[in-house]
Amino acid sequence: MGDDAEALVNLGFEVTAFDISPTAIAWCQERFPNSTVNYIVADLLAIPSQWHQAFNFVFECRNIQALPVNVRSWVISSVTSVLAPGGTLLMITHVRDTEAEPSGPPWPLSNSELVQFKNLGLYQVEQLVFLESGQIEVKQVRIEYRRHNSLSK
Repeated sequence: MGDDAEALVNLGFEVTAFDISPTAIAWCQERFPNSTVNYIVADLLAIPSQWHQAFNFVFECRNIQALPVNVRSWVISSVTSVLAPGGTLLMITHVRDTEAEPSGPPWPLSNSELVQFKNLGLYQVEQLVFLESGQIEVKQVRIEYRRHNSLSK
């Protein structure tokens, strides 16, 4: 709905925000008609080639968990692919303690799915775990990853 993108632009970031839905993008543009956010229709599973390692900061908030487990590796690779060397990925998502496929949506991320970020050249800077009010069985994490300056690491 554009709120995260607008919050980031208000902090001084130059922001590109995208959604596969033209209706969602139009809604954001309608909600924030004077925005400097670059709202674009794009598919997370077919990221534009010019975005490859183009962003110094990527904010991923609960999008991966909303997608089925069978496309998860592809999605994680796609999100990671846009991060520039030395760039930061800030991710907020639900996690699960088991590798068993959860019922959903959403489908919280497993430890093996989180390891994929490391396997794709990122390292974890910080992880903060918190519980949602009234739902002690649902863990949410805020993870800061950074891409190595060199992809050889």
